[in-house]
Amino acid sequence: MTTLDVRGLSVRYHTGAATLTAVDGIDLSVPPGGTLGLVGESGCGKSTVARAIMQLVPVAAGRVLLDGEDVVGARGPRLRALHRRVQMVFQDPYASLNPRMAVGEALSEAITTHRVLGARQRVAEVVRLLDLVGLDTRSVTKYPHQFSGGQRQRIAIARALAVGPDILIADEVTSSVDVSVQATILNLLKELQRTLGLSFLFISHNLAVVRYMSDVVSVMYLGRIVECAPTAALFAAPRHPYTRVLVDSIPKTVSRTSAGRMRLSGDLPDPRDPPPGCRFHTRCPIGPMTHPDRTVCRDVAPSPGGGIGTHVAACHFPLNGTQATGPAAV
Repeated sequence: MTTLDVRGLSVRYHTGAATLTAVDGIDLSVPPGGTLGLVGESGCGKSTVARAIMQLVPVAAGRVLLDGEDVVGARGPRLRALHRRVQMVFQDPYASLNPRMAVGEALSEAITTHRVLGARQRVAEVVRLLDLVGLDTRSVTKYPHQFSGGQRQRIAIARALAVGPDILIADEVTSSVDVSVQATILNLLKELQRTLGLSFLFISHNLAVVRYMSDVVSVMYLGRIVECAPTAALFAAPRHPYTRVLVDSIPKTVSRTSAGRMRLSGDLPDPRDPPPGCRFHTRCPIGPMTHPDRTVCRDVAPSPGGGIGTHVAACHFPLNGTQATGPAAV
């Protein structure tokens, strides 16, 4: 199976005199045939990671390894080969579909860009793709405005599948559809993964959705990965206080009393001028705001560590279940 690994990835945007580091030296690995969930608040850099993998934004540093080959800077045939194996479903199907192109045309265009098929084979493939995502053949001649939001997202998924990818990047694919439709989209993705053997990078700010979809979860805060673990381990015993806050915010999924839950304080820092040391220390419920002796949090950026097995957290004082432990090596 195709492997996708990100190593030391950084992406910077220049806004006037300021430079915004949207993604700052992160590592990710998508499990072959499985799902890596990437979660965090809006503006933390999740979508930028996806666009950097697809080479839609310039990469300032780091590598994107597809079966061990670095695809950063790919152009021409190499970029086409990347897009043949890795496809992306965007957040907003209203914007990602061409309103002047019928569904059949949109799917045919994707097919002919990456595959050599005769006219009859192409028509049969369009019908097969529509069937895969639960739409009937009458959809071929219709335009995007004639479909509901959930149906448009199905069309977007079909278009991504048209090139026969090994890996699908799903960027907030349920955030623009009604809650009643979200479950059908998620179940569709799970079924496609089972039948087609796809690997997923599933991006969302919704932890409940990530928990349902993912085998492994990486948690992102202000451009950095703060925790990564198998899904069950992360939700059972988060080790980074930011992850703990997120897990505690999920309604009816934890047994802790309201008094025992961790909560954020303060506002999200300006990403153009992130705090020194641990970027979470200005809001951390176990950091220097409540424990003044923990100055290391303000002064030194923690490396991923203090974890158990494959469960790692970038925290000087990682949690052990519900209790804080001593400082990790710095």
